Amino acid sequence: MKRPVLAALAAAVLVSTGSMVSAGPIEKACNRSDRSAATRALCGCIQQAADLTLNGSDQRRAAKFFSDPDLAHTVRFSKKTNDDAFWKRYRQFTDMAEAYCAG
Repeated sequence: MKRPVLAALAAAVLVSTGSMVSAGPIEKACNRSDRSAATRALCGCIQQAADLTLNGSDQRRAAKFFSDPDLAHTVRFSKKTNDDAFWKRYRQFTDMAEAYCAG
């Protein structure tokens, strides 16, 4: 029951925020990446998903994955409790970004 409500809220926020917000750490990292699919619109959408699911510290940590994909692997397979908690939040972010930004 919570997922449809969250999905509707997320869709409303993603549509309404547009370009009024300055670029966050995820958007900046995405725009700087050498990935051919990383357009300004896509990076902005991904940042909006991050704003809905990750706090500022988590966003800065996740932004490092763009330049160091091995870091994501290290965190994913870490045995540390705080890394596990971060990874759960990160997966919520990536699921939302994929759902709303896939074109």
